[in-house]
Amino acid sequence: MPVPGPGYSITVRLEAPPSASAAGDLTSAVGRAGGVITAFDVVESHNDRVVIDLTCNALSANHAKDITDTLETLPGIVVRKVSDRTFLVHLGGKIEISSKVPLRNRDDLSRAYTPGVARVCEAIAKNPDDARRLTIKRNTVAVVTDGSAVLGLGNLGPAAALPVMEGKAALFKKFAGVDAWPVCLDTQDTEEIIRAVELIAPVYGGINLEDISAPRCFEIEARLREKLDIPVFHDDQHGTAIVVVAALRNALRVVNKDIKDCRITVCGVGAAGSAIIRLLQAQTPGDIIAVDVDGIVHRDRPGLDSNLKSIAASTNKDNQSGRLHDALVGSDVFIGVSAPNLFGAEQVATMAKDAIVFALANPDPEIDPMEAQQHAAVVATGRSDFPNQINNVLAFPGVFRGLLDAHARTITDAMLLAAAQAIADVVDGDRLNASFIVPSVFDNTVAPAVADAVRKAAATS
Repeated sequence: MPVPGPGYSITVRLEAPPSASAAGDLTSAVGRAGGVITAFDVVESHNDRVVIDLTCNALSANHAKDITDTLETLPGIVVRKVSDRTFLVHLGGKIEISSKVPLRNRDDLSRAYTPGVARVCEAIAKNPDDARRLTIKRNTVAVVTDGSAVLGLGNLGPAAALPVMEGKAALFKKFAGVDAWPVCLDTQDTEEIIRAVELIAPVYGGINLEDISAPRCFEIEARLREKLDIPVFHDDQHGTAIVVVAALRNALRVVNKDIKDCRITVCGVGAAGSAIIRLLQAQTPGDIIAVDVDGIVHRDRPGLDSNLKSIAASTNKDNQSGRLHDALVGSDVFIGVSAPNLFGAEQVATMAKDAIVFALANPDPEIDPMEAQQHAAVVATGRSDFPNQINNVLAFPGVFRGLLDAHARTITDAMLLAAAQAIADVVDGDRLNASFIVPSVFDNTVAPAVADAVRKAAATS
């Protein structure tokens, strides 16, 4: 069952009678409404009343309103204001520009700006590669979207995508010291997106494509990689694939299986699923069965687009047809990047012994993790409130740190696999178990390890 979490956290400022029972009445009311109190602060005290900030977690916006309505029914309680703490975090945006150099006097200004800056401009004009050394290009990534596939919410457009891109930029800085900036393009035309990124590329040392719908994202990434002399990385594809491969490597160690002997079912063949399949293929698994909304992907299925044709040609050795439930029978591994509530414990029971289930649809996975645990040996999700969270933040900060440090001009599968192995290796043998196959997103050893692995792989490419 879902539990109240910080994503729907509210602070209710209210007036209460100055009685000994007021605090208990308030906390009991929140509990009855299903909320979880995280803070109780008296902000004002008077002879006839106290003013309290009551902070609690809820399940949803509607649930938060239910909690507030319950509080208002209590005798003597007056609700003054309700603040949504998630929206408060976003007020005015989450990132800012700051100067790295002092600007205290005219001498500082003369070096940082005119006239001194002219000498640096001339040096770069003579040797364009100096831009990587003498400008923000050395440490800056563009986080580019068209808003066509925002989280699991769909086509919201560029303005509504901006909070996600800001968050991404903040994570780059927090975990890897990379300066990233949101670039939300007001077009969903493939050619316009490609041209726009080409035009802004001189400023950046790398391009992180984000939340661009499939199948356009495949062409956009491929063509930008051909055109630009900096790495282009679609995180929805490759960030997810890196962390999944890392987690699977450790999960297979837990159940003592070799990937070369495993049958893997991948549900969802969009950006993430396609990239997962292609990165898994570099490790030569026994077989991969891809499944989308129309069932198992096989070579004789009509209406396949170019992406699905490519996948059909390199997976499903026996050309099996059918639905997801058919694909699960006998599978050693399920990896879902698709939709919620697609199957239950009875289908997991048809999988191979010591099955591995990665149900990564967010916020509601393909199967309830508690159901999956009835028969699977290892279960992972994309959620933070269950063990084994598969989260892209384990990958992309360190990947770009390594690419920037290496002055890389492209990115290869060898670099992606090196990143996956580095993430997996952070979980050493003493800590590895069925409930701990990937490190915490707050483990500060992850990004440096990934960066080092990518940097070394770039040096040999």
